[in-house]
Amino acid sequence: MTALHAATTTGGAAAAGAATTAAEPAASLVQSIDWLAIAPVVVPAAVALVVLVADLFATERTKRLLGWLSIAGLAAATALLLPLRAGDRSTFCLTGDPGACSYTADHFTLVIQFLVLAGALVTALLSVTAVRDARMPDGEYWFLLLSSAAGAALLPASRDLATLIVALEVASLPAFALVGMRRGDRLSSEAALKFFLSSVTATAVSLFGISLVYAATGSLHLEQVADRLDHVPGQLDTLAMAGVALTLVGFAFKTAAVPFHFWVPDTYVGAPLPIAGYLSVIGKAVGFTGLILVTVIAFPAYSDIWGPALAVLAALTMTFGNAAAVRQDPARAHSAVRLLAWSSVGQAGYLLVPIAAAAYSGRDEIGATVAYALMYAAANLGAFAVAALVARTKPLHRIADYRGLYAERPAAALALAFFLLCLAGLPPGIIGLFAKVAVFGSAVDAGLGWLAVVMAVNVVVALYYYLRWTALLFRAPEGAETGPAGARGRAPWPVTAAIAVTAVVSVVLSGVPQAVLRFASGTLFPH
Repeated sequence: MTALHAATTTGGAAAAGAATTAAEPAASLVQSIDWLAIAPVVVPAAVALVVLVADLFATERTKRLLGWLSIAGLAAATALLLPLRAGDRSTFCLTGDPGACSYTADHFTLVIQFLVLAGALVTALLSVTAVRDARMPDGEYWFLLLSSAAGAALLPASRDLATLIVALEVASLPAFALVGMRRGDRLSSEAALKFFLSSVTATAVSLFGISLVYAATGSLHLEQVADRLDHVPGQLDTLAMAGVALTLVGFAFKTAAVPFHFWVPDTYVGAPLPIAGYLSVIGKAVGFTGLILVTVIAFPAYSDIWGPALAVLAALTMTFGNAAAVRQDPARAHSAVRLLAWSSVGQAGYLLVPIAAAAYSGRDEIGATVAYALMYAAANLGAFAVAALVARTKPLHRIADYRGLYAERPAAALALAFFLLCLAGLPPGIIGLFAKVAVFGSAVDAGLGWLAVVMAVNVVVALYYYLRWTALLFRAPEGAETGPAGARGRAPWPVTAAIAVTAVVSVVLSGVPQAVLRFASGTLFPH
């Protein structure tokens, strides 16, 4: 009996030791979470859930408070970027390789997160009035906007392909519903369906490409993928090459690069105006951020493939976008929104130039794209904010409706003129000029002289439609169309605030243009 007891005790101890040994690897897989680093993503996501639940219990009168709660959440998320300004935080790292992290808050991440969250905040200000006027459901609208903003804020911090594609879809899926939020509107429903089908197709192609990259490298972390693509066995080289090419398709779609641009004009026309502005800025930021991460961080070994491809895409995109914008008829319904849509396609071509240049002269060229994106975001959101103000009395969104705007609303006309001149790159929109110089310089430094020439020609072409619209603002109004100044009504203060914020940011940036060039030549990624 004693021997049996001893054997049992010994066996139990051995089993316990084996269990402890077996448990050790599982315990080592537990990753610590840096809550401050992920706060700019968590806050809008948490507020989105609060809004969704609160909507169940809110009355029709109190539902308007959901918009202000959403604005407060976006403002708080933006403010939480300040403690992270050192740009030295990472979390969700592999225990076996601390350098391989899924979330990194470096300077590149923080700048893009500021662009995304500040842009979403301006969109929210424009939406307060739009939701009420169009009788859109408050709870659903604000939940979707906050969810999309959270996904867009997550994407620049993503450092593995799985997190990257999840962030891309979290940013995109709510946007489909936001585009079709105006129930019973045929244009809205058609725009949402076109946006959804084309986006899902592009995402499927990208997922297939990621699976091929994973098959060739055995990793999803961007830094590990980059290291292993340098030593891909010969028999897997074609597989890796196909994976790289296919992965870029989804991000090229988000940037509205030609020939993946066909969804843009109809989607912008059918969407509520604040959401059209949101897509033109935050939607593009998502696409360009993903494109930058997969090219210069994950796929530098195949820069001889994606570099020339992106250079050609940049030339096609800026040329096709500007040519289509020139052809817009000012008297046609929705021509103002269509011009901004085609203009955004042309601007996307400029944004692609430094990414293509990075294939030839290093990742530091990316600073020019980010600097240009900041200028474009402020000016383009401002133009959409003025368009939202004008649409309150002239809902056809025609360019001709802006004739004589200075006589009716001098401040709005001056603001729109300044935004258009920034986009054109003309004084007093100095920020636009210096941003274009930075992009142009990146092409020259990379030896892409032909692309610099194409860009210069397109900048001149774009001057035509920007200046034509600007001149229209100051022409004598046609009295029968515009009516007396007193009939215009007071502008809602959230719309006025959105115009003022974007105008102040654009003016401040134009006052320190040298900072743009220094920023463009700086290093955003740690080496």
